[in-house]
Amino acid sequence: MTDPTSDEPADWPTGRLLFTVVRRIEHEWNEHLAGWELNHAGFPVLLHLMGGPHTQRELAAVSGVTEQTMSKVVARLERSGYVTRTTDPRDRRRRTVTVTGAGMAAAQEAARRQPAEDLALRGLDEQQAKELRELLVTMVRAQRTSEPDAEE
Repeated sequence: MTDPTSDEPADWPTGRLLFTVVRRIEHEWNEHLAGWELNHAGFPVLLHLMGGPHTQRELAAVSGVTEQTMSKVVARLERSGYVTRTTDPRDRRRRTVTVTGAGMAAAQEAARRQPAEDLALRGLDEQQAKELRELLVTMVRAQRTSEPDAEE
């Protein structure tokens, strides 16, 4: 059995290794996104909206959060001028969220591939980066097939 208090990463369980790396990347990614008044919660919403308007319910579902949480995320994006909310023509009780020109520009600029790659692949050589990418794609696909909605 390994010592759970060890400072040596080679002694840590895989989950702790992943968590440690993800927290660092999330912190640094939020610093990157702050240049556009974005964060890790709002940024993917803008990316989804680049494909067209969505209801807050749809955005919550695709983001894996509650509608209440999505309402807060959308309100922040709206204050930044990145989205607008209008009454959904299909159901007047719902709100449709649409990305603005400013939101589109911010998302495109913030989504440049290199900053994200630099954050995620620090310390890896080209072959290791390729292998990590392949493993992550496999893990994301496995996660999607195990989600309840994936079986419908």
